[in-house]
Amino acid sequence: MEQKTVFALGFFDGVHMGHGALLRSCKELAQQQGAVAGAITFAEHPLALVQGKSPGLISTVADRKMLMQSLYGIQQIIVLPFDRQLMAMPWQTFFKMLLTRYRAAGLVCGHDYRFGNRGEGTPQLLQQACREAGIPCVVVPEQRLDGVTISSTHIRALLKAGDMPQAARFLGHPHLFTGPVVPGKHIGRTIGFPTANLFFPNTMLCPKKGVYASVVTVEGKRYMAVTNVGNRPTVGGGYTSVEAWLLDFSGDLYGKRVTLEFHKYLREERKFESLEALRQEIEKNGEQTREFFQKTGF
Repeated sequence: MEQKTVFALGFFDGVHMGHGALLRSCKELAQQQGAVAGAITFAEHPLALVQGKSPGLISTVADRKMLMQSLYGIQQIIVLPFDRQLMAMPWQTFFKMLLTRYRAAGLVCGHDYRFGNRGEGTPQLLQQACREAGIPCVVVPEQRLDGVTISSTHIRALLKAGDMPQAARFLGHPHLFTGPVVPGKHIGRTIGFPTANLFFPNTMLCPKKGVYASVVTVEGKRYMAVTNVGNRPTVGGGYTSVEAWLLDFSGDLYGKRVTLEFHKYLREERKFESLEALRQEIEKNGEQTREFFQKTGF
């Protein structure tokens, strides 16, 4: 017997608390239908093609999948390329594709979900089409926190302001990024603070530049870390880099994939008079990081 799947529909950037309401509803409906809970998302932000520019992404495709699976138990995640063919597809054709290619046994979407050519597909049309096809459809209402609509747009503003505790409230988890460790300039090592230099795609939203108390997970083990996001003006940077000094870690990280969580903004990035002044400041940031996690839990 072929396995049935109930799908949540959306882009799910950041997998925030609003998405969480959608994904929980999807899981409940799947259990009622004796089906698997799934999600259908896109590899690229639709605005990149529709408007020619994309807002910086909060999360990579891999992190979106990981968050949906680990936080909400979504078992089947389908990532579609958002290309011109899909953008021009009539909403009725997209709906039929959900039924025939992906065997959807139910659908869940948000109150403002739009799909198909020119966004002509609406939640109301989706519900009507589902009724005619004999499958359930749930439309999840707007989700608010502190009187503010939970949205990727609001969370992007919080990240750009460096307000990580508030961003975590709206996300339902710390802001995070997973990526490979790549070779850097080894300057941190020369002053006693070897850092993991993370490859940071230019499609991602860059949080406020500066230094953060953070957590880095390597091969399942968590480490407190001091992370610098910026251009490293003291050592003649230029391009934006993400570098993490893992406290209490020794070993080689090159080539490994690590997950970085941003917890607290410590200070702005600035140019120091000497490498020794930079070393003293990083040492102080390490103490601040330990104090922060002693208070908040690690």
